[in-house]
Amino acid sequence: MSGLVLSEKGKHVDLTHILVTFGYVGLFAIIFAESGLFFGFFLPGDSLLFTAGFLASRPGTGFSLPVLVIGCFIAAVAGDSVGYTFGRRVGRRLFERDNSVLFRKKYVLQAQAFYEKHGSKTIVLARFIPAVRTFAPIVAGIAEMHYRTFVTFNLVGGFLWAVGLNLAGYFLGNIIPDVDRYLLPIVALIIVVSALPGILHVLRDAEMREGLRLAARRVVTRRSPEV
Repeated sequence: MSGLVLSEKGKHVDLTHILVTFGYVGLFAIIFAESGLFFGFFLPGDSLLFTAGFLASRPGTGFSLPVLVIGCFIAAVAGDSVGYTFGRRVGRRLFERDNSVLFRKKYVLQAQAFYEKHGSKTIVLARFIPAVRTFAPIVAGIAEMHYRTFVTFNLVGGFLWAVGLNLAGYFLGNIIPDVDRYLLPIVALIIVVSALPGILHVLRDAEMREGLRLAARRVVTRRSPEV
């Protein structure tokens, strides 16, 4: 079976290679980290979940659908729980941190705004928004969401996201003949759809639009030749 290769700014990420090389442990670790550890915001959880489900539909890959859905569900729920606990205990310090390779303060602010708008439902909705899903449980902990409420929404969100994407990949792998040929565009579509809510949020927010316009103007000004 040919590998699935995604490229971004010249860098290639072979998702099937990652999954086959690191197996269940690597997959569960990534899902856990992206679900609630603040440095996991850049990890490709959506595409890995779907690709893992697809691999489970193919004999000889070493992946079993029952193991996948149970393991990914537990990892997603556990990751959110750790994020909530971290937020409740020390999360406020994130608002004082400077940006680094493994941290972006803007994502904390986005998650906070999302939480203020949607309340408890954020824990479910944020699962499908890259970066925001990483910081949403941390923000819920900072806001001291009632733990029983958090657990309920965490279970629902973890199931819809982790199990849902695993099943989507598995069933498409069984239904569509030669789906290998279409796997790259399908995963690319998943990435675009996942990022779409965040893009729409930016476009609807006048302050964010103005910030983007000013940033674009600065970039153009810097690149313009001096007269």
